[in-house]
Amino acid sequence: MAENQVTAAANQVTALDIMPEWQREEAFPQLTGAQIDRVAKFASRRSVKAGEVLVEQGSKEMPFILVLSGGLEVLRCSPQGAQQVVVHGPGNFFGDMTMMTSRPSIVTARMKEAGEVLLMDRKCLQEFVQNDAELGDIFIRAYIHRRINLLKAGWGNALLVGSIYSAGTVRIKEFLARIGYPCAYMDLEKDEGAEEFLTKMNVKASDIPVLFCGKKTVLRNPTNEEVAECLGINAGIDTVHLRDVVIVGAGPAGLSSAVYAASEGLEPLMVEMATPGGQAGSSSKIENYLGFPTGISGEHLTYRAMHQAEKFGVEMMITTKAVKLACVKRPYAVEVDGGREVTARAVVIATGAAYRKLPLTNISDFEGSGIYYWATPMEAQLCQGVPVIVVGGGNSAGQAAIFLAKKASHVHILIRAEGLESSMSRYLIRRIENNRERITVHPNTEVCGLEGPGKGNLERIRWRNNKTGAEETQEICHLFLMTGARPNTQWLDGCVAQDKQGFIKTGPALTPEDLAAAKWPLARAPYFLETSLPGVFAVGDVRSGNMKRIASAVGEGSVAISLIHQVLSE
Repeated sequence: MAENQVTAAANQVTALDIMPEWQREEAFPQLTGAQIDRVAKFASRRSVKAGEVLVEQGSKEMPFILVLSGGLEVLRCSPQGAQQVVVHGPGNFFGDMTMMTSRPSIVTARMKEAGEVLLMDRKCLQEFVQNDAELGDIFIRAYIHRRINLLKAGWGNALLVGSIYSAGTVRIKEFLARIGYPCAYMDLEKDEGAEEFLTKMNVKASDIPVLFCGKKTVLRNPTNEEVAECLGINAGIDTVHLRDVVIVGAGPAGLSSAVYAASEGLEPLMVEMATPGGQAGSSSKIENYLGFPTGISGEHLTYRAMHQAEKFGVEMMITTKAVKLACVKRPYAVEVDGGREVTARAVVIATGAAYRKLPLTNISDFEGSGIYYWATPMEAQLCQGVPVIVVGGGNSAGQAAIFLAKKASHVHILIRAEGLESSMSRYLIRRIENNRERITVHPNTEVCGLEGPGKGNLERIRWRNNKTGAEETQEICHLFLMTGARPNTQWLDGCVAQDKQGFIKTGPALTPEDLAAAKWPLARAPYFLETSLPGVFAVGDVRSGNMKRIASAVGEGSVAISLIHQVLSE
Protein backbone atom coordinates (compact mmCIF):
# COMPACT_ATOMS: atom_id res chain seq x y z
CA MET A 1 0.00 0.00 0.00
CA ALA A 2 1.40 3.39 -0.96
CA GLU A 3 2.52 5.71 1.87
CA ASN A 4 0.02 8.42 0.93
CA GLN A 5 -2.79 5.90 1.21
CA VAL A 6 -2.08 5.03 4.82
CA THR A 7 -1.36 8.48 6.22
CA ALA A 8 -4.17 9.87 8.33
CA ALA A 9 -4.67 13.57 8.82
CA ALA A 10 -4.68 14.67 12.44
CA ASN A 11 -7.84 16.71 11.98
CA GLN A 12 -9.90 13.85 10.52
CA VAL A 13 -12.97 12.67 12.40
CA THR A 14 -12.22 9.38 14.18
CA ALA A 15 -14.44 6.68 15.65
CA LEU A 16 -14.06 8.22 19.10
CA ASP A 17 -15.25 11.63 17.90
CA ILE A 18 -18.67 10.43 16.73
CA MET A 19 -19.44 8.05 19.61
CA PRO A 20 -21.30 9.03 22.79
CA GLU A 21 -19.25 8.86 25.98
CA TRP A 22 -20.94 5.75 27.36
CA GLN A 23 -20.31 3.86 24.13
CA ARG A 24 -16.64 4.83 23.99
CA GLU A 25 -15.92 2.96 27.21
CA GLU A 26 -17.68 -0.13 25.83
CA ALA A 27 -16.04 0.03 22.40
CA PHE A 28 -12.53 1.02 23.47
CA PRO A 29 -11.90 -0.29 27.00
CA GLN A 30 -8.48 -0.10 28.62
CA LEU A 31 -7.42 -3.38 30.18
CA THR A 32 -5.95 -3.49 33.68
CA GLY A 33 -2.55 -4.91 34.45
CA ALA A 34 -4.08 -8.12 35.78
CA GLN A 35 -6.19 -8.54 32.64
CA ILE A 36 -3.15 -7.94 30.42
CA ASP A 37 -1.26 -10.63 32.36
CA ARG A 38 -4.05 -13.13 31.62
CA VAL A 39 -3.85 -12.36 27.91
CA ALA A 40 -0.04 -12.59 27.95
CA LYS A 41 -0.18 -16.25 29.00
CA PHE A 42 -1.75 -17.14 25.63
CA ALA A 43 -0.08 -14.53 23.39
CA SER A 44 3.36 -13.85 21.97
CA ARG A 45 5.22 -10.64 22.84
CA ARG A 46 6.81 -8.61 20.03
CA SER A 47 8.67 -5.33 19.61
CA VAL A 48 7.42 -3.20 16.70
CA LYS A 49 8.75 -0.19 14.83
CA ALA A 50 6.97 3.03 13.93
CA GLY A 51 5.31 2.67 10.52
CA GLU A 52 5.24 -1.12 10.70
CA VAL A 53 2.02 -2.57 9.26
CA LEU A 54 0.72 -5.42 11.43
CA VAL A 55 -2.51 -6.04 9.51
CA GLU A 56 -3.03 -5.12 5.86
CA GLN A 57 -6.54 -4.25 4.74
CA GLY A 58 -7.87 -7.31 2.88
CA SER A 59 -5.51 -9.69 4.66
CA LYS A 60 -6.92 -13.04 5.80
CA GLU A 61 -4.36 -13.16 8.62
CA MET A 62 -5.86 -10.90 11.28
CA PRO A 63 -4.31 -11.46 14.71
CA PHE A 64 -5.56 -10.10 18.00
CA ILE A 65 -3.25 -7.20 18.95
CA LEU A 66 -2.95 -5.80 22.47
CA VAL A 67 -0.82 -2.67 22.76
CA LEU A 68 1.67 -2.70 25.63
CA SER A 69 3.52 0.49 24.63
CA GLY A 70 3.53 2.87 21.68
CA GLY A 71 0.50 3.58 19.50
CA LEU A 72 -1.39 1.49 16.94
CA GLU A 73 -3.20 3.40 14.19
CA VAL A 74 -6.28 1.86 12.56
CA LEU A 75 -7.09 3.07 9.04
CA ARG A 76 -9.75 2.36 6.47
CA CYS A 77 -8.76 2.88 2.85
CA SER A 78 -11.26 3.28 0.03
CA PRO A 79 -11.28 4.84 -3.46
CA GLN A 80 -12.16 8.11 -1.71
CA GLY A 81 -8.89 8.03 0.25
CA ALA A 82 -7.63 6.93 3.67
CA GLN A 83 -9.23 7.79 6.99
CA GLN A 84 -8.10 7.23 10.53
CA VAL A 85 -10.60 5.19 12.51
CA VAL A 86 -8.88 5.25 15.90
CA VAL A 87 -5.46 5.12 17.60
CA HIS A 88 -4.96 2.41 20.24
CA GLY A 89 -2.65 3.19 23.13
CA PRO A 90 -1.25 1.01 25.94
CA GLY A 91 -3.90 -1.33 27.33
CA ASN A 92 -6.09 -1.05 24.20
CA PHE A 93 -6.68 -3.87 21.73
CA PHE A 94 -7.30 -3.98 17.98
CA GLY A 95 -10.17 -5.52 15.98
CA ASP A 96 -13.90 -5.81 15.43
CA MET A 97 -16.23 -8.77 14.78
CA THR A 98 -14.15 -9.76 11.75
CA MET A 99 -11.69 -11.10 14.35
CA MET A 100 -14.09 -13.96 15.11
CA THR A 101 -14.49 -15.09 11.49
CA SER A 102 -12.25 -16.21 8.65
CA ARG A 103 -13.07 -13.12 6.58
CA PRO A 104 -10.48 -10.58 5.38
CA SER A 105 -9.71 -7.50 7.44
CA ILE A 106 -11.64 -4.37 6.44
CA VAL A 107 -9.01 -2.05 7.95
CA THR A 108 -5.24 -1.58 8.13
CA ALA A 109 -3.40 -1.64 11.47
CA ARG A 110 -0.10 0.27 11.49
CA MET A 111 2.16 1.32 14.33
CA LYS A 112 2.06 5.08 14.71
CA GLU A 113 4.69 4.95 17.44
CA ALA A 114 7.26 2.25 18.14
CA GLY A 115 6.50 -0.01 21.06
CA GLU A 116 5.60 -3.51 22.14
CA VAL A 117 2.49 -5.59 21.50
CA LEU A 118 0.95 -8.95 22.37
CA LEU A 119 -0.23 -11.07 19.41
CA MET A 120 -2.72 -13.93 19.37
CA ASP A 121 -4.00 -15.79 16.30
CA ARG A 122 -7.71 -16.15 15.51
CA LYS A 123 -8.12 -19.74 16.67
CA CYS A 124 -6.44 -19.03 19.99
CA LEU A 125 -8.59 -15.91 20.42
CA GLN A 126 -11.80 -17.90 19.89
CA GLU A 127 -10.74 -20.40 22.56
CA PHE A 128 -9.71 -17.58 24.90
CA VAL A 129 -13.05 -15.78 24.50
CA GLN A 130 -14.97 -18.94 25.36
CA ASN A 131 -12.79 -19.85 28.35
CA ASP A 132 -12.28 -16.44 29.98
CA ALA A 133 -15.80 -15.19 30.68
CA GLU A 134 -14.85 -11.69 31.84
CA LEU A 135 -12.42 -10.79 29.08
CA GLY A 136 -14.50 -12.70 26.52
CA ASP A 137 -17.45 -10.43 27.28
CA ILE A 138 -15.23 -7.33 27.13
CA PHE A 139 -13.80 -8.32 23.74
CA ILE A 140 -17.11 -9.30 22.14
CA ARG A 141 -18.92 -6.23 23.47
CA ALA A 142 -16.17 -3.98 22.13
CA TYR A 143 -16.14 -5.73 18.75
CA ILE A 144 -19.91 -5.39 18.36
CA HIS A 145 -19.92 -1.68 19.27
CA ARG A 146 -17.05 -1.04 16.86
CA ARG A 147 -18.81 -2.84 14.02
CA ILE A 148 -22.05 -0.93 14.69
CA ASN A 149 -20.08 2.31 14.65
CA LEU A 150 -18.44 1.40 11.32
CA LEU A 151 -21.87 0.60 9.87
CA LYS A 152 -23.36 3.93 10.99
CA ALA A 153 -20.40 5.91 9.69
CA GLY A 154 -20.12 3.95 6.43
CA TRP A 155 -16.48 3.27 7.17
CA GLY A 156 -15.90 0.12 5.15
CA ASN A 157 -13.24 -0.90 2.68
CA ALA A 158 -15.74 -0.68 -0.18
CA LEU A 159 -17.69 2.13 -1.83
CA LEU A 160 -21.13 1.79 -3.39
CA VAL A 161 -22.24 4.45 -5.86
CA GLY A 162 -25.90 4.33 -6.84
CA SER A 163 -29.34 5.86 -6.56
CA ILE A 164 -32.27 5.38 -4.19
CA TYR A 165 -34.41 4.97 -7.31
CA SER A 166 -32.30 2.04 -8.51
CA ALA A 167 -33.56 -1.44 -7.56
CA GLY A 168 -30.01 -2.78 -7.78
CA THR A 169 -28.74 -0.13 -5.36
CA VAL A 170 -31.47 -0.90 -2.82
CA ARG A 171 -30.77 -4.62 -3.15
CA ILE A 172 -27.03 -4.27 -2.52
CA LYS A 173 -27.53 -1.85 0.39
CA GLU A 174 -29.97 -4.28 1.98
CA PHE A 175 -27.61 -7.20 1.42
CA LEU A 176 -24.68 -5.42 3.06
CA ALA A 177 -26.85 -4.20 5.93
CA ARG A 178 -28.23 -7.68 6.65
CA ILE A 179 -24.78 -9.27 6.81
CA GLY A 180 -23.47 -6.35 8.88
CA TYR A 181 -20.82 -5.27 6.38
CA PRO A 182 -19.86 -1.55 6.52
CA CYS A 183 -19.66 0.22 3.19
CA ALA A 184 -19.34 3.85 2.14
CA TYR A 185 -22.17 5.12 -0.08
CA MET A 186 -22.50 7.92 -2.63
CA ASP A 187 -25.89 8.78 -4.13
CA LEU A 188 -26.13 10.28 -7.60
CA GLU A 189 -29.32 12.07 -6.57
CA LYS A 190 -27.87 13.75 -3.47
CA ASP A 191 -24.06 13.87 -3.60
CA GLU A 192 -22.84 16.64 -5.87
CA GLY A 193 -19.46 15.04 -6.47
CA ALA A 194 -20.80 11.57 -7.30
CA GLU A 195 -20.83 11.93 -11.10
CA GLU A 196 -17.46 13.67 -11.09
CA PHE A 197 -16.06 10.81 -9.00
CA LEU A 198 -17.40 8.20 -11.43
CA THR A 199 -15.86 10.07 -14.37
CA LYS A 200 -12.54 10.17 -12.56
CA MET A 201 -12.74 6.43 -12.02
CA ASN A 202 -13.64 5.82 -15.72
CA VAL A 203 -17.14 4.56 -14.88
CA LYS A 204 -20.38 5.74 -16.48
CA ALA A 205 -23.35 6.87 -14.41
CA SER A 206 -25.50 4.47 -16.45
CA ASP A 207 -23.53 1.57 -14.93
CA ILE A 208 -24.94 2.09 -11.44
CA PRO A 209 -25.01 0.57 -8.98
CA VAL A 210 -21.22 0.41 -8.99
CA LEU A 211 -19.24 -1.21 -6.20
CA PHE A 212 -15.58 -0.28 -5.74
CA CYS A 213 -14.23 -3.29 -3.93
CA GLY A 214 -10.69 -3.61 -2.64
CA LYS A 215 -7.85 -1.74 -4.29
CA LYS A 216 -8.71 -2.12 -7.98
CA THR A 217 -11.90 -4.11 -8.49
CA VAL A 218 -14.92 -2.31 -9.95
CA LEU A 219 -18.22 -4.19 -10.15
CA ARG A 220 -21.04 -2.82 -12.31
CA ASN A 221 -24.54 -3.77 -11.11
CA PRO A 222 -23.18 -6.92 -9.43
CA THR A 223 -25.22 -9.79 -8.08
CA ASN A 224 -25.15 -10.43 -4.33
CA GLU A 225 -22.98 -13.47 -5.04
CA GLU A 226 -20.45 -11.30 -6.86
CA VAL A 227 -20.45 -8.78 -4.01
CA ALA A 228 -19.84 -11.54 -1.46
CA GLU A 229 -16.99 -12.98 -3.51
CA CYS A 230 -15.32 -9.60 -4.00
CA LEU A 231 -15.51 -8.76 -0.30
CA GLY A 232 -14.21 -12.19 0.70
CA ILE A 233 -17.31 -13.02 2.75
CA ASN A 234 -16.74 -16.77 2.30
CA ALA A 235 -12.97 -16.65 2.15
CA GLY A 236 -10.99 -19.12 4.22
CA ILE A 237 -13.76 -21.72 4.63
CA ASP A 238 -12.54 -25.28 4.08
CA THR A 239 -15.27 -27.09 2.13
CA VAL A 240 -13.35 -30.39 2.06
CA HIS A 241 -13.18 -30.92 5.82
CA LEU A 242 -15.73 -33.39 7.26
CA ARG A 243 -18.02 -31.58 9.72
CA ASP A 244 -20.14 -32.93 12.54
CA VAL A 245 -23.15 -31.16 11.10
CA VAL A 246 -24.00 -29.03 8.07
CA ILE A 247 -26.86 -26.60 8.66
CA VAL A 248 -28.61 -25.50 5.49
CA GLY A 249 -30.40 -22.20 6.06
CA ALA A 250 -29.58 -19.33 8.44
CA GLY A 251 -32.98 -18.23 9.69
CA PRO A 252 -33.79 -18.33 13.43
CA ALA A 253 -33.93 -22.15 13.42
CA GLY A 254 -30.64 -22.53 11.57
CA LEU A 255 -28.84 -19.91 13.65
CA SER A 256 -30.11 -21.54 16.83
CA SER A 257 -28.80 -24.92 15.65
CA ALA A 258 -25.43 -23.38 14.85
CA VAL A 259 -25.06 -21.64 18.23
CA TYR A 260 -26.01 -24.74 20.22
CA ALA A 261 -23.88 -27.05 18.07
CA ALA A 262 -20.72 -24.95 18.36
CA SER A 263 -21.21 -24.12 22.05
CA GLU A 264 -21.60 -27.83 22.83
CA GLY A 265 -18.41 -28.90 21.13
CA LEU A 266 -19.65 -29.89 17.68
CA GLU A 267 -18.11 -28.52 14.48
CA PRO A 268 -20.89 -26.97 12.36
CA LEU A 269 -20.90 -25.30 8.97
CA MET A 270 -23.79 -23.08 7.85
CA VAL A 271 -24.87 -22.73 4.22
CA GLU A 272 -27.21 -19.84 3.36
CA MET A 273 -28.33 -19.02 -0.18
CA ALA A 274 -29.23 -15.40 0.58
CA THR A 275 -28.55 -13.59 3.87
CA PRO A 276 -28.92 -14.71 7.49
CA GLY A 277 -32.23 -14.08 9.22
CA GLY A 278 -34.72 -15.63 6.82
CA GLN A 279 -38.21 -14.13 6.83
CA ALA A 280 -37.81 -13.17 10.48
CA GLY A 281 -34.80 -11.05 9.57
CA SER A 282 -37.02 -8.77 7.52
CA SER A 283 -39.62 -8.19 10.27
CA SER A 284 -39.80 -4.53 11.22
CA LYS A 285 -40.65 -5.21 14.87
CA ILE A 286 -41.19 -8.45 16.79
CA GLU A 287 -43.06 -7.82 20.03
CA ASN A 288 -44.05 -11.30 21.19
CA TYR A 289 -40.59 -12.86 21.38
CA LEU A 290 -39.68 -13.75 24.95
CA GLY A 291 -37.14 -11.47 26.61
CA PHE A 292 -37.79 -8.32 24.55
CA PRO A 293 -40.72 -6.50 26.22
CA THR A 294 -40.33 -3.42 24.01
CA GLY A 295 -39.86 -5.52 20.88
CA ILE A 296 -36.89 -6.06 18.59
CA SER A 297 -36.49 -5.81 14.84
CA GLY A 298 -35.75 -8.95 12.89
CA GLU A 299 -32.57 -7.31 11.62
CA HIS A 300 -31.25 -6.68 15.14
CA LEU A 301 -32.26 -10.14 16.34
CA THR A 302 -30.42 -11.69 13.40
CA TYR A 303 -27.40 -9.47 13.99
CA ARG A 304 -27.14 -10.62 17.61
CA ALA A 305 -27.58 -14.27 16.66
CA MET A 306 -24.86 -14.02 13.99
CA HIS A 307 -22.39 -12.54 16.46
CA GLN A 308 -23.30 -15.21 18.99
CA ALA A 309 -22.60 -17.90 16.40
CA GLU A 310 -19.32 -16.25 15.39
CA LYS A 311 -18.26 -16.07 19.03
CA PHE A 312 -18.37 -19.86 19.21
CA GLY A 313 -16.52 -20.27 15.91
CA VAL A 314 -19.38 -21.08 13.52
CA GLU A 315 -18.39 -20.70 9.87
CA MET A 316 -21.02 -19.37 7.44
CA MET A 317 -21.12 -19.66 3.66
CA ILE A 318 -23.39 -16.79 2.57
CA THR A 319 -24.99 -16.45 -0.89
CA THR A 320 -24.20 -20.11 -1.36
CA LYS A 321 -27.09 -22.21 -2.60
CA ALA A 322 -27.55 -25.86 -1.67
CA VAL A 323 -28.51 -27.60 -4.92
CA LYS A 324 -28.58 -31.27 -3.91
CA LEU A 325 -28.41 -33.60 -0.92
CA ALA A 326 -26.42 -36.77 -1.66
CA CYS A 327 -28.43 -39.05 0.58
CA VAL A 328 -27.51 -42.55 -0.59
CA LYS A 329 -24.59 -43.05 1.80
CA ARG A 330 -23.06 -41.54 4.93
CA PRO A 331 -21.39 -39.26 5.67
CA TYR A 332 -23.91 -37.10 3.86
CA ALA A 333 -22.82 -34.59 1.25
CA VAL A 334 -24.55 -31.30 0.43
CA GLU A 335 -23.72 -30.09 -3.06
CA VAL A 336 -23.53 -26.29 -3.35
CA ASP A 337 -23.04 -23.81 -6.19
CA GLY A 338 -20.15 -24.57 -8.49
CA GLY A 339 -20.26 -28.33 -8.01
CA ARG A 340 -18.57 -28.20 -4.61
CA GLU A 341 -19.62 -30.58 -1.83
CA VAL A 342 -19.59 -30.13 1.93
CA THR A 343 -19.75 -33.36 3.93
CA ALA A 344 -21.07 -34.02 7.41
CA ARG A 345 -22.10 -36.79 9.76
CA ALA A 346 -25.49 -35.09 10.27
CA VAL A 347 -27.57 -32.47 8.45
CA VAL A 348 -30.04 -29.86 9.68
CA ILE A 349 -32.45 -28.59 7.02
CA ALA A 350 -33.56 -25.08 7.95
CA THR A 351 -34.25 -23.64 4.51
CA GLY A 352 -37.56 -22.08 5.53
CA ALA A 353 -40.14 -20.92 3.04
CA ALA A 354 -40.35 -18.26 0.34
CA TYR A 355 -43.05 -15.61 -0.02
CA ARG A 356 -45.56 -16.29 -2.74
CA LYS A 357 -45.72 -13.79 -5.60
CA LEU A 358 -48.81 -12.25 -7.11
CA PRO A 359 -49.87 -13.78 -10.45
CA LEU A 360 -49.24 -10.60 -12.42
CA THR A 361 -47.25 -10.66 -15.66
CA ASN A 362 -45.27 -7.47 -15.00
CA ILE A 363 -44.49 -7.99 -11.31
CA SER A 364 -40.78 -8.57 -11.94
CA ASP A 365 -40.50 -5.08 -13.47
CA PHE A 366 -41.04 -3.50 -10.06
CA GLU A 367 -39.46 -5.94 -7.59
CA GLY A 368 -36.92 -4.24 -5.35
CA SER A 369 -38.05 -0.77 -6.32
CA GLY A 370 -41.79 -0.48 -5.79
CA ILE A 371 -42.54 -4.07 -4.72
CA TYR A 372 -40.98 -5.47 -1.56
CA TYR A 373 -41.23 -8.71 0.41
CA TRP A 374 -40.15 -7.21 3.74
CA ALA A 375 -40.38 -3.90 5.58
CA THR A 376 -37.18 -2.61 7.17
CA PRO A 377 -36.07 0.95 8.03
CA MET A 378 -34.52 1.17 4.56
CA GLU A 379 -37.88 0.67 2.83
CA ALA A 380 -39.63 2.89 5.37
CA GLN A 381 -37.40 5.82 4.38
CA LEU A 382 -38.61 5.48 0.79
CA CYS A 383 -42.24 5.70 1.95
CA GLN A 384 -41.97 8.94 3.92
CA GLY A 385 -45.22 10.88 3.55
CA VAL A 386 -46.75 8.72 0.80
CA PRO A 387 -49.40 5.95 0.85
CA VAL A 388 -48.43 2.26 0.72
CA ILE A 389 -50.17 -1.09 0.35
CA VAL A 390 -49.51 -4.19 2.43
CA VAL A 391 -50.92 -7.46 1.06
CA GLY A 392 -51.45 -10.27 3.56
CA GLY A 393 -53.29 -11.14 6.73
CA GLY A 394 -50.58 -12.83 8.81
CA ASN A 395 -48.43 -11.48 11.63
CA SER A 396 -45.67 -10.35 9.27
CA ALA A 397 -48.21 -8.22 7.37
CA GLY A 398 -49.57 -6.74 10.60
CA GLN A 399 -46.10 -5.91 11.89
CA ALA A 400 -45.18 -4.31 8.57
CA ALA A 401 -48.38 -2.20 8.45
CA ILE A 402 -47.91 -0.85 11.98
CA PHE A 403 -44.26 -0.08 11.32
CA LEU A 404 -44.88 1.63 7.97
CA ALA A 405 -47.74 3.71 9.38
CA LYS A 406 -45.14 5.72 11.31
CA LYS A 407 -43.64 6.99 8.05
CA ALA A 408 -46.24 6.58 5.31
CA SER A 409 -49.19 8.95 4.93
CA HIS A 410 -51.55 5.96 4.93
CA VAL A 411 -51.33 2.15 4.88
CA HIS A 412 -53.87 0.01 3.01
CA ILE A 413 -54.01 -3.64 4.09
CA LEU A 414 -55.47 -5.90 1.39
CA ILE A 415 -56.70 -9.37 2.41
CA ARG A 416 -58.74 -11.98 0.56
CA ALA A 417 -60.53 -13.15 3.75
CA GLU A 418 -63.45 -11.52 5.57
CA GLY A 419 -61.21 -10.36 8.41
CA LEU A 420 -57.91 -10.72 10.24
CA GLU A 421 -59.09 -12.78 13.22
CA SER A 422 -58.24 -16.20 11.81
CA SER A 423 -54.67 -15.40 10.75
CA MET A 424 -53.25 -12.57 12.88
CA SER A 425 -52.37 -12.27 16.58
CA ARG A 426 -54.91 -10.35 18.62
CA TYR A 427 -52.40 -7.73 19.86
CA LEU A 428 -51.61 -6.76 16.26
CA ILE A 429 -55.27 -6.54 15.33
CA ARG A 430 -55.85 -4.18 18.26
CA ARG A 431 -52.94 -2.00 17.14
CA ILE A 432 -54.40 -1.78 13.66
CA GLU A 433 -57.90 -0.99 14.97
CA ASN A 434 -56.51 1.75 17.21
CA ASN A 435 -54.72 3.33 14.26
CA ARG A 436 -57.63 3.62 11.83
CA GLU A 437 -56.71 7.16 10.83
CA ARG A 438 -53.47 5.78 9.34
CA ILE A 439 -54.39 2.16 8.48
CA THR A 440 -57.35 0.85 6.47
CA VAL A 441 -58.16 -2.87 6.10
CA HIS A 442 -59.77 -3.91 2.80
CA PRO A 443 -61.37 -7.38 3.15
CA ASN A 444 -62.16 -9.63 0.16
CA THR A 445 -59.68 -7.61 -1.89
CA GLU A 446 -56.64 -8.42 -4.03
CA VAL A 447 -54.28 -6.57 -6.33
CA CYS A 448 -55.23 -7.03 -9.99
CA GLY A 449 -52.97 -4.58 -11.80
CA LEU A 450 -49.67 -2.70 -11.66
CA GLU A 451 -49.13 0.38 -13.80
CA GLY A 452 -46.03 2.36 -14.66
CA PRO A 453 -43.25 2.55 -17.25
CA GLY A 454 -41.54 -0.41 -15.57
CA LYS A 455 -38.01 -1.09 -14.38
CA GLY A 456 -38.49 0.40 -10.94
CA ASN A 457 -41.11 3.03 -11.76
CA LEU A 458 -44.33 1.77 -10.23
CA GLU A 459 -46.88 4.60 -10.35
CA ARG A 460 -50.37 3.14 -9.83
CA ILE A 461 -51.91 0.02 -8.28
CA ARG A 462 -55.31 -1.42 -9.11
CA TRP A 463 -57.25 -3.65 -6.72
CA ARG A 464 -60.56 -5.53 -6.94
CA ASN A 465 -63.22 -6.48 -4.39
CA ASN A 466 -63.86 -10.17 -5.06
CA LYS A 467 -67.40 -10.00 -3.71
CA THR A 468 -68.70 -6.97 -5.58
CA GLY A 469 -66.28 -6.99 -8.52
CA ALA A 470 -65.63 -3.29 -8.04
CA GLU A 471 -62.15 -2.11 -9.02
CA GLU A 472 -60.21 0.89 -7.76
CA THR A 473 -56.97 2.48 -8.96
CA GLN A 474 -54.77 4.50 -6.63
CA GLU A 475 -51.57 6.45 -7.28
CA ILE A 476 -49.46 4.34 -4.95
CA CYS A 477 -45.89 3.38 -5.77
CA HIS A 478 -44.95 1.11 -2.84
CA LEU A 479 -46.40 -2.39 -2.47
CA PHE A 480 -45.40 -4.80 0.33
CA LEU A 481 -46.25 -8.47 -0.24
CA MET A 482 -46.65 -10.75 2.82
CA THR A 483 -48.81 -13.38 1.16
CA GLY A 484 -47.91 -16.76 2.58
CA ALA A 485 -45.06 -19.02 1.64
CA ARG A 486 -43.97 -22.26 0.01
CA PRO A 487 -41.24 -24.50 1.45
CA ASN A 488 -37.72 -24.33 0.03
CA THR A 489 -37.36 -28.07 -0.55
CA GLN A 490 -36.77 -28.29 -4.30
CA TRP A 491 -33.09 -29.16 -3.80
CA LEU A 492 -33.86 -32.31 -1.78
CA ASP A 493 -35.08 -34.25 -4.84
CA GLY A 494 -37.08 -36.87 -2.94
CA CYS A 495 -34.44 -37.65 -0.28
CA VAL A 496 -36.91 -37.15 2.58
CA ALA A 497 -40.65 -37.66 2.99
CA GLN A 498 -42.82 -34.57 2.47
CA ASP A 499 -46.49 -33.71 2.88
CA LYS A 500 -48.80 -32.66 0.05
CA GLN A 501 -47.64 -29.03 0.23
CA GLY A 502 -43.96 -30.01 0.11
CA PHE A 503 -43.16 -29.43 3.79
CA ILE A 504 -40.84 -32.01 5.36
CA LYS A 505 -42.38 -34.64 7.61
CA THR A 506 -40.52 -35.47 10.82
CA GLY A 507 -40.80 -37.73 13.86
CA PRO A 508 -44.38 -38.69 14.75
CA ALA A 509 -45.69 -37.26 11.46
CA LEU A 510 -43.88 -40.01 9.54
CA THR A 511 -46.22 -42.92 8.80
CA PRO A 512 -45.17 -46.59 8.50
CA GLU A 513 -45.69 -46.17 4.75
CA ASP A 514 -43.28 -43.19 4.70
CA LEU A 515 -40.61 -45.18 6.53
CA ALA A 516 -41.10 -48.24 4.35
CA ALA A 517 -40.76 -46.15 1.19
CA ALA A 518 -37.60 -44.53 2.58
CA LYS A 519 -36.22 -47.94 3.66
CA TRP A 520 -35.65 -46.74 7.23
CA PRO A 521 -32.67 -48.85 8.35
CA LEU A 522 -32.80 -48.56 12.16
CA ALA A 523 -34.67 -50.51 14.81
CA ARG A 524 -35.65 -47.28 16.58
CA ALA A 525 -38.27 -44.88 15.27
CA PRO A 526 -37.17 -41.44 13.97
CA TYR A 527 -36.53 -38.90 16.70
CA PHE A 528 -38.73 -35.83 16.98
CA LEU A 529 -37.56 -33.45 14.18
CA GLU A 530 -35.71 -36.28 12.42
CA THR A 531 -36.72 -36.91 8.82
CA SER A 532 -37.15 -40.24 7.05
CA LEU A 533 -33.37 -40.17 6.60
CA PRO A 534 -31.37 -41.07 9.77
CA GLY A 535 -29.29 -38.16 11.03
CA VAL A 536 -31.06 -35.61 8.84
CA PHE A 537 -33.29 -33.18 10.74
CA ALA A 538 -35.76 -30.50 9.63
CA VAL A 539 -36.48 -27.40 11.73
CA GLY A 540 -38.40 -24.16 11.37
CA ASP A 541 -40.81 -23.15 8.63
CA VAL A 542 -39.68 -25.90 6.24
CA ARG A 543 -41.03 -28.58 8.60
CA SER A 544 -44.57 -29.93 8.31
CA GLY A 545 -46.61 -28.88 11.32
CA ASN A 546 -44.25 -26.10 12.40
CA MET A 547 -45.90 -23.38 14.49
CA LYS A 548 -44.61 -20.53 12.24
CA ARG A 549 -43.29 -18.61 15.24
CA ILE A 550 -39.74 -17.40 15.84
CA ALA A 551 -39.71 -18.85 19.35
CA SER A 552 -40.69 -22.30 18.12
CA ALA A 553 -38.08 -22.14 15.35
CA VAL A 554 -35.33 -21.25 17.84
CA GLY A 555 -36.50 -24.04 20.13
CA GLU A 556 -36.51 -26.58 17.32
CA GLY A 557 -32.97 -25.58 16.37
CA SER A 558 -31.70 -26.29 19.88
CA VAL A 559 -33.66 -29.55 20.22
CA ALA A 560 -32.29 -30.81 16.90
CA ILE A 561 -28.73 -30.46 18.19
CA SER A 562 -29.51 -32.38 21.38
CA LEU A 563 -30.88 -35.19 19.20
CA ILE A 564 -27.87 -35.04 16.88
CA HIS A 565 -25.64 -35.75 19.89
CA GLN A 566 -27.60 -38.98 20.32
CA VAL A 567 -27.32 -39.82 16.61
CA LEU A 568 -23.56 -39.26 16.57
CA SER A 569 -23.12 -41.53 19.57
CA GLU A 570 -25.02 -44.41 17.95
